[in-house]
Amino acid sequence: MKRRNLIVWAMAAMLLPGCAALPGGGPAPLDTYDLTSAAAQTDGPRRSRTQILIAEPTALKVLDGENVVIRPSAGTVEFLKGAQWADRLPRIVQSRLAETMQASGRYGGVGKPGEGLAIDYQIVTEIRAFEIRVDGSARADVRLYVKVLNDRNGVVRASRTFQAQAPVAGADNDAYVEALDSAFGQVSSEIVSWVGSSI
Repeated sequence: MKRRNLIVWAMAAMLLPGCAALPGGGPAPLDTYDLTSAAAQTDGPRRSRTQILIAEPTALKVLDGENVVIRPSAGTVEFLKGAQWADRLPRIVQSRLAETMQASGRYGGVGKPGEGLAIDYQIVTEIRAFEIRVDGSARADVRLYVKVLNDRNGVVRASRTFQAQAPVAGADNDAYVEALDSAFGQVSSEIVSWVGSSI
């Protein structure tokens, strides 16, 4: 991959409609993908006592699963043939955001629900777009709406929409997912910097 190493596994999984069967009669293996954590900026101010919870993002049903979404037009949705995410997309986004926040070194603790932190702020995210658009030149489009929520009084400290696009440099599954990973990396880096300046 050009910018990051994507974690890619080939594994046997449930057969999606339209996938060919192997000669032995079993299902065709799917290319299974993960996202990579963005490079964290570690030169910002440290807040050793602040504890951050990364909530699982919300998303419409089409994005709340393991399919890689393709949009031929604004009102049309398809799925990338022969490919899947390694987990539900919101869980992957949650984990990678948490890892990038942790690597920044700015906080006393960064975690996910159930990890026993005494939370100061929650990062609440809605996945509004995470897809390959092919209406024109093929490109990845990632758009996340993020709120910083004071966990002690329920007040929203700040909110903002983050969006990035990245061109698809190829015609295979790897090229599509590399573009999505690149766009997500841009967005997640911006989110981490913005959160650090908002609290």
